[in-house]
Amino acid sequence: MSRLKKFVSVFLIALSAAFMLPDAKAATLPQPTGKVLLTVSGAITQHNTGDEAAFDRAMLQSLGMHKLRTTNPFETGIHEFEGVLLRDVLDKVGATGSKLIAFALDGYAVEIPASDAREYEVLLALVWNGKQMTVRNKGPIWVIYPLDRYDELKDEKYSARSIWQLGRLVVQ
Repeated sequence: MSRLKKFVSVFLIALSAAFMLPDAKAATLPQPTGKVLLTVSGAITQHNTGDEAAFDRAMLQSLGMHKLRTTNPFETGIHEFEGVLLRDVLDKVGATGSKLIAFALDGYAVEIPASDAREYEVLLALVWNGKQMTVRNKGPIWVIYPLDRYDELKDEKYSARSIWQLGRLVVQ
């Protein structure tokens, strides 16, 4: 067999194999099996419920839990929070927008630049001082900025972005 025929054969085999592989962009997220704590919609490429991405506690925890000890403008002293990084959630859903509208369960909403998730270790806290967060104690999710790591975060605009009882993110 000539070199050209071998090359064409190998090329055609590789090309046909590429078409058989699943497209990463078309992949969907697994379905939540527990109570949905967070729904993400808008400019995202990964979905599991219509055009949204719904996460239960186990799905969020599977993204990797992180701990953060920091002060907080709404509580006295230093507290320990544990949760997932906002950037990991945005990566998981294939977020393409530049801003997030965060909605609390009580209807409060705040705009968060998506760049905050890239520049800082913004935490979606599920655990506060060793206890799983509930609606009664600012849960089930509280957006926590690492205030003690960056002086610029000790500004009122970041306090406003520290939304508790988070239930929905819309990526724009």
